[in-house]
Amino acid sequence: MNSPTRNMSPDRPQIRQLDEAAINRIAAGEVVERPASAVKELVENAIDAGARRITVTIADGGKTLIRVADDGCGIAARDLPLALARHATSKIDGSDLLDIHTFGFRGEALPSLGAVGRLKITSRVAGAEAAEITVTGGRMSEVRPAALGPGTTVELRDLFFATPARLKFLRTDRAETQAVTDTIRRLAMTEPFITFVLKIQRDGDERETFRADAEQGELFEALSARLASVLGREFIQNAIPVEAERENLHMTGFAGLPTYSRGAAVAQHLFVNGRPVNDRMLTGALRAAYTDLLSRSRYPAAALFLNCDPHLVDVNVHPAKSEVRFRDPGAARGLIVSGLRHALAENGHRASTTVAGATLGAFRPEPAGQPRIYQMDRPSRGAIHSSYAAQAPGGVTPAPAYGQTAFGQAPAHADATLHGTEPGSTHAEAPAFREAPAHFDGFDAAPSGRVEHLPQDTGPKPESHPLGAARAQVHENYIIAQTERGMVIVDQHAAHERLVYEKLKRQAEATGVAAQALLIPEIVELSSTDRGLLLEHAEDLARFGLTLEPFGGNAVAVRETPAILGEVNAEAMLRDILDELDDAGDSDLVKAQVDAILSRMACHGSIRSGRRMRAEEMNALLREMEATPHSGQCNHGRPTYVELHLKDIERLFGRT
Repeated sequence: MNSPTRNMSPDRPQIRQLDEAAINRIAAGEVVERPASAVKELVENAIDAGARRITVTIADGGKTLIRVADDGCGIAARDLPLALARHATSKIDGSDLLDIHTFGFRGEALPSLGAVGRLKITSRVAGAEAAEITVTGGRMSEVRPAALGPGTTVELRDLFFATPARLKFLRTDRAETQAVTDTIRRLAMTEPFITFVLKIQRDGDERETFRADAEQGELFEALSARLASVLGREFIQNAIPVEAERENLHMTGFAGLPTYSRGAAVAQHLFVNGRPVNDRMLTGALRAAYTDLLSRSRYPAAALFLNCDPHLVDVNVHPAKSEVRFRDPGAARGLIVSGLRHALAENGHRASTTVAGATLGAFRPEPAGQPRIYQMDRPSRGAIHSSYAAQAPGGVTPAPAYGQTAFGQAPAHADATLHGTEPGSTHAEAPAFREAPAHFDGFDAAPSGRVEHLPQDTGPKPESHPLGAARAQVHENYIIAQTERGMVIVDQHAAHERLVYEKLKRQAEATGVAAQALLIPEIVELSSTDRGLLLEHAEDLARFGLTLEPFGGNAVAVRETPAILGEVNAEAMLRDILDELDDAGDSDLVKAQVDAILSRMACHGSIRSGRRMRAEEMNALLREMEATPHSGQCNHGRPTYVELHLKDIERLFGRT
């Protein structure tokens, strides 16, 4: 076994002052992990300088070249040597380390980059001549005259040439380029009024790979346009605007619909006072807001911006400033959870457009040559009526509208195809018919032995409703509804499952979760810290039927558990709650378990697949979906309906 003092002198160890170059290389190891870290520091400096346009050029993933050019305020020639000194900055005066309004404030980035690479800074302030300075492996040159327009250009070549061991830890050029791109994309989201450009240099040529032009208008409008540019138009089309405020914290941004989810947490972008962060507490809050809207294998998409007084958040807890610490983490977490849940509930039954896109993709055959044109534009209603009249057999008056007789009543066979029966037959005669229950959750079942006709509405067009008017039921599970813009296909079981689940949750919130008293309270021994943490949240846990009391020493007594959970291993539950409290600062474990039971109850109490429904029942289901939050997806996160626009349906049949 090696001696722990193998690198020390056998004599008494002496304390030495490291030289400036060694100090800067050590600091670089904390601040600059890879080329993307260097790009982040330099672009943030450009933003702090008030730049309106920032151009980044890299080569070999940033390993051999990183150039950041901006049109900001510039650095005076006399200040260039000071800019390369450690802990020299123009952004704070050191009197209040919490009053930070800029990205940078430590004064470590430039000297650290100069210690591990070949750095050149060229800058010009208004009304003065341009100047440049270079530093190679920590050795600084004299300031020299240069040619440059207003602003600053920082060029970093041969990153880590002075510490070659670090090069072995870098990934491929392609992976490092992607990391640089992701860094610029995140910074571009925070500053919609700045133009960002990324260029890749290869074999002497430069190719532009990313561009986000400065947006105009109000902040929210500009932010929406910038997110569409960076994250794609599809994200904005399937996201809802979010704005909420709580205890001096303000949140804005966009959150994806539950049906617009991802298989990994790659579309989650969180910002605090404009700074991109990867904070475990914040991502946990985002996940909690979608708890009963997504399955465990799916992740929400969101771009959320939290703003507060700088004194309420500490950004100086990580060398890369990627983590933050709130003075009141519970308030920040509560703002995200409540703000997102409220915004999602306000959007009711809405589902993402990607569901319809996937459906159309499944319908569309493989392309084979040029699309064929089958007919002209759709004729007018008058032309259609005249055409039908000309084709009608002698002595027969054509129906004024599909499915309606001249007396306003559907013909006897109008509903025959609705349930797969032949004209003139009854439900009881259909071979696939199964007797329906007399009543289910507010919808009356159709009496057997006769065919139900679609009712004719003499008031406003039923198609004007968001989910339209029911026209048919196929395979005893899917409702076909006609809307003004096209058609909707509803999974009756999935939709009713969500409706029942939301009703059960409302009942639980109104009356509380019933608790069952344990005949003999279960005593759980904990550490003093864990005991205090649980008792601190005892009131919240009691709302969900879990009652705790102190029991001497470091023990707690579990006196009641949620009745709906049945027999519970109280100690295991408390351990899980403590893990969640430690991880996220709050725990929704008991609520999640109660909701899971309610979800299973809703599944078993919903309209089953194979259940035939009357037209009134189908329309009642559609209306309740429109009035119920989160009805666009079932309890497992799957869509409850698909909407197809008429233009897309016509495209399938070559009508365009």
